[in-house]
Amino acid sequence: MEFTRVDHPIVQEKLRLLRDVATPPKEFRALLAQVSVLLAFEALRDLPVEEVGVETPIAHASGVRLAHGQPVLVPILRAGLGMSDGILKLLPEAAVGHIGLYRDHETHQPVEYYRNLPADIAQRDVLLLDPMLATGGSAVAALDMLKSLGVASLRLICLVAAPEGVAAVAARHPDVPMFGAALDSHLNEHAYIVPGLGDAGDRLFGTL
Repeated sequence: MEFTRVDHPIVQEKLRLLRDVATPPKEFRALLAQVSVLLAFEALRDLPVEEVGVETPIAHASGVRLAHGQPVLVPILRAGLGMSDGILKLLPEAAVGHIGLYRDHETHQPVEYYRNLPADIAQRDVLLLDPMLATGGSAVAALDMLKSLGVASLRLICLVAAPEGVAAVAARHPDVPMFGAALDSHLNEHAYIVPGLGDAGDRLFGTL
């Protein structure tokens, strides 16, 4: 599945501000939440619906409702929390699960340290949230986990991606669509995205 770059002018302007090294944590958090709503709006464009009737003050009309209810948001801790906070403004009744992964600084491989997911997640549409798709290791590990639980309807939303990460996800999970604001140049020798925006978790929580 290819990576969809959401090129809306508002998304791209906010991305510029997110990249800026001078943007403080408070503004970074607000911008990430705002961009996440716009990315989710695009990612959910083909969400399955079913027709239902509705009574307006004037007459009967036809409408739709989400076929599987509101999606489950699954942020990869910790930076993914900044995305779920924004998307919950769009989907206030959505359930939120959490997957805790960190990247080993020597091997660059993901290590799981936490998992808390809704019991009925296999019957739901799931949005996996991670601002930075770098090597793709964390996203692949999270998708492996979700599919092992029976989840079939998955979408991955990130802010910035590297070609290496996109290729890794596409190779392991070709059925999972990916959405983001930018597809950057490459990874550097420390597996950071170039030009990227630094460590999203550190910038989000002010732990630089």
